[in-house]
Amino acid sequence: MILIADSGSTKTHWVLLDGVGERHCTTAGLNPLFADSAVFSQAGSEVCARLQMAGTDVGKVFFYGAGCGTESSCQTVRQRLGQWLPHAHIEVGGDLLGACRATCGHHAGLVGILGTGSNMCYYDGQGIARHRVSTGFILGDEGSGNHIGKRLLKDYLEERMPEGVRDMFHDDYPFTTAQFMDYVYRCATPNRYLASLAEFADRHHEEPYIGQVLQQCFGAFFDQMSFFGPQASLPLNLVGGLVSSFEQEIRAEADMRGVRLDRLVPSPIEGLVLFHSQEAFF
Repeated sequence: MILIADSGSTKTHWVLLDGVGERHCTTAGLNPLFADSAVFSQAGSEVCARLQMAGTDVGKVFFYGAGCGTESSCQTVRQRLGQWLPHAHIEVGGDLLGACRATCGHHAGLVGILGTGSNMCYYDGQGIARHRVSTGFILGDEGSGNHIGKRLLKDYLEERMPEGVRDMFHDDYPFTTAQFMDYVYRCATPNRYLASLAEFADRHHEEPYIGQVLQQCFGAFFDQMSFFGPQASLPLNLVGGLVSSFEQEIRAEADMRGVRLDRLVPSPIEGLVLFHSQEAFF
């Protein structure tokens, strides 16, 4: 059996391939920067129960995850998965590599992620040949849910939101400034909390202020393409939850900047299943 995982900071999508069909389930996000061994253990129990399998049944695991951009973080994930998948050959890669394989297969292209966080790279058909350093949810994540939520919250707290929009935001999130600060600076997963606030933008596309925020955030994401030089003229493939929530705004900003978009895929899991479906089942 082959087990494939696409893990963001918010949730992990699992697929079990048994040579006959597919079984799917989701668990909490398993970003090793935030999720400890107990969270991984809980996810393992849930996966085994929901997919009706034993950990000993799995021969190969392909895990693509946010926070898996270094060998040390990949090793951490391999060790934690190995505790409940003792006989499996486990391969761990970053979520960006997963997005590349899901959208490009073995062909070259530019690939970006727009989810809780964001990232972008040039994929040569075999691996990531060039990528921007991911500076994380504090310094980077341009165009992500975290970026949009951070912008909304900052404008709300600093009273820069138009009054009508501010009233709606307060109705949805009736918290004091001190409570917001506590959520942002003391919760275990501040990136997920900030990204959750982007749902407000999804509910109010029609507001001109929201349109301005989305234009600026997605514009900041597309600005990162200059890093790739001549390769920036290649079509860009995008993966992530924001692709479905804000496709119209993403396409509009891309058109305005002359960015050619290729595939826009909310979740890479189907592409990853296709990519790995030729693996032998033993």
